[in-house]
Parts: sequence; C-alpha cells; structure tokens
Amino acid sequence: MGNLHSVAKALEHVGASRVEVTNDPVRVRAADRIVLPGQGAMRDCMAEMKHYGVDAEVREIIGNKPLLGICVGMQALLARSEENNGVDGLGIYAGDVKFFGNDRVENGEKLKVPHMGWNEVWQTQAHPLWNGIADGSRFYFVHSYYCAPTDPALCAGKSHYGLDFCCALARDNMFAVQFHPEKSSAAGLTLLKNFLNWAP
Repeated sequence: MGNLHSVAKALEHVGASRVEVTNDPVRVRAADRIVLPGQGAMRDCMAEMKHYGVDAEVREIIGNKPLLGICVGMQALLARSEENNGVDGLGIYAGDVKFFGNDRVENGEKLKVPHMGWNEVWQTQAHPLWNGIADGSRFYFVHSYYCAPTDPALCAGKSHYGLDFCCALARDNMFAVQFHPEKSSAAGLTLLKNFLNWAP
C-alpha cells in the first residue's frame, strides 16, 4: 500500500533487472525475492492482503526466499497492532505494534506524532544489509506506531523518539525496517542494493 511504485523505482535505480508490483499470489510465489512495502493504516493493509491471498503467501515465503519489509510491511510481520482499536498482523513473529502516544515529552518539549523526518539508526546486530552503512546513519521515518518484538534478538536496529524503539527486524531470510529506505538518500539506496545482493 502507498509506497509501492517509489520502492520499485528505487530498486530499479540500484540495479534490479526486473521489478514487478503485484497483488497476485501466483506472481509473488514466482519471484526470486520479495519486498513487502506499506504506508497507511495497518487495518487496511491487512484487509487488502487477506482479500488477495497475499497474507498466506508471505507466511509461506518466510524461510524460503529473501524478504524485505518496509514500514507497515514490517509491522504486519508481528502478531498484533494497537492501531484501529487492535488489528491482528500476520503473526509470523511474536510481539506488538504500539502507539507512541500523544503525551510523550523529551527535553521539556511535547513530541509530535507521527514521528516524521530523519533520525539516527543504531545497528544492534551485524547483518549483510548494513554493509557499507555507518552505524548512526540517518534514515527517513513517517510513523505513529513502533514494533516491540517479544524476542529482543529479533531486533537488528534501534532509533530514538521519546523512547528507544526497534526499527529493524532480522531473522534468517527476513529483514524489515520501519523507516523508508526509498526516501533515505545514499544510506537507503545502499540498503536496497544490499538486499538485491543478499543470499541468505
């Protein structure tokens, strides 16, 4: 949802020979690697995935081919979100997607929600998708909810906005980020290129 074509163009820019934007589970199954992007509400994203049967395909992909989740595409991998009075995610990994809240204060100033703009990302585990990206590099965020995986070892990167929060997940052939690499200049394009070259 939302950022499909901008992600596709960014992947082409960093060398993808062919990028197909599709909601057809058969086409998803045939792909060499999968990007699950998303912008907007989790409820709408999950409803569309279920409508087209893409949710079942993503569950099958985990463990079989490289998958990159972006923004809501990352949040959807967890069990449940607080958004829209509670929405079930794909439930691939245990954990919740939590609201930043409207009363978060830092240095005496009330923080605006959504968290929007450039922010530092600290790499909490070594991973091939971080290759060539300096620890503490800035990436572009737009979100009101953050991922809180049950297993801390699932977290591959953290950022800070009123609290430290997990902004990257990694396990086996899955890597997912809360920020938008397609909007994150050189660091974001490097991450996308690393994904194309990744052979988990």
